[in-house]
Amino acid sequence: MPPKRRLRWALLPLGIAAAAVLAGCTPTELHGFLPGFTEDGQPATNHTDMVAGLWVNSWIVLLVVGIVTWGLMGWAAIVYRRRRGQSGLPVQLRYNMPIEIFYTIVPLILVVGFFAFTARDQATLETQTENPDVSIVAIGKQWAWDFQYNGEKADGADAVWSMGVQAEPDAQGNVDQAKLPTLYLPVDKSVKITLQSRDVIHSFWIVDFLYKKDMYIGRDNYWSFTPTREGTYEGKCAELCGEYHSAMLFNVKVVSEGEYEQYLASLRDKGQTGSITDEYDRLTNLPGTGETTTDEEKND
Repeated sequence: MPPKRRLRWALLPLGIAAAAVLAGCTPTELHGFLPGFTEDGQPATNHTDMVAGLWVNSWIVLLVVGIVTWGLMGWAAIVYRRRRGQSGLPVQLRYNMPIEIFYTIVPLILVVGFFAFTARDQATLETQTENPDVSIVAIGKQWAWDFQYNGEKADGADAVWSMGVQAEPDAQGNVDQAKLPTLYLPVDKSVKITLQSRDVIHSFWIVDFLYKKDMYIGRDNYWSFTPTREGTYEGKCAELCGEYHSAMLFNVKVVSEGEYEQYLASLRDKGQTGSITDEYDRLTNLPGTGETTTDEEKND
């Protein structure tokens, strides 16, 4: 039997086994065990599938490269081992052009391929919605979060907002989730979040959304997406920002449009309207205060 035909017959069982394994994978396994998916594979946002696909396909390519590399190493160790009765060094080769071309071209193709797919997906992730259904300003500060829900007026007169304090664990280290700053989002509505910092660099990370963006003082950053599944999601600062960085937590609640409007109405009823001012800063938000205060209130 010709060598090529023998190779095909040898690879056939491997292909069948791989297909069987993939067919038996759960949605969680198919998405690389990443968060952001339900048991039936429903993603948290319109971009979650894309990010997971880049992650999983990258690992598949890297595993194939690893198997080929390990196989060649094992093959060289076995084929070129010292036989019984042999002594001294084996025949030394200075050049092997096919092999040198192989290990030069293949890594170059891999690097270019990874760059191309990453750039393509990043361009999609970084494309900002010009006229979103919901416009929100998320403000990071040491060590908590404020959220402003913009209305239709450019001056922010019809905006509403909420202010939060950092997580305060009890003696056992447990955090009361109900007291964390909470960002409300309507399901299946396009969202554009303006990210701002009041003091140092922070990073806005919603874990299940599989994306995070830095927040810089004096420079706004933006993130556009559409949440596609109702639920409560964990958020945190992903950039070391000081002593209580680990307490800079928040929650995200994706709710129906009606529930979202009710929440905005509740903020309006509390008098939390208009644009958030800059009077709330890190120096008045130390752990243990229990609430945010202004510089003027602190001095009093």
